[in-house]
Amino acid sequence: MAHLHFNHWAILAVAAFQWLLGAAWFSPVLFLNPWKKALGITGKSKNALAGMVASLVASLLLSFVLAHMILWSGAADFGHGAFIGFIAWLGFYAAPYYALSLFEEAPFKLVAINTGYWLVGIVLSGGVLAVWR
Repeated sequence: MAHLHFNHWAILAVAAFQWLLGAAWFSPVLFLNPWKKALGITGKSKNALAGMVASLVASLLLSFVLAHMILWSGAADFGHGAFIGFIAWLGFYAAPYYALSLFEEAPFKLVAINTGYWLVGIVLSGGVLAVWR
């Protein structure tokens, strides 16, 4: 693995982007209210701070793994990196989450909100990681 050279700033930047995207995505301006309604949540979260910290750590881990996938694939431009991000989203997030949602009888709106967030985040992160080496 000595041949893998990561741009740690790029990994940190796309992780921060994903985290900020989540803050916007799950804000009252965008999808907070339909998301809470689909989950049956009323009131404020008691675990918001813990969730925000866990979300940042998860974004860092996801970005690190995605950087591996980008380098292994040889993607060197935004389009190819975004495509690797799309494949990662489709196989590792959308497909299993959709299957789980059928067992949980989750409303499609919830599936669309949750998977849509990661679609945007991972695709754009993949593009950035491919070009910012």
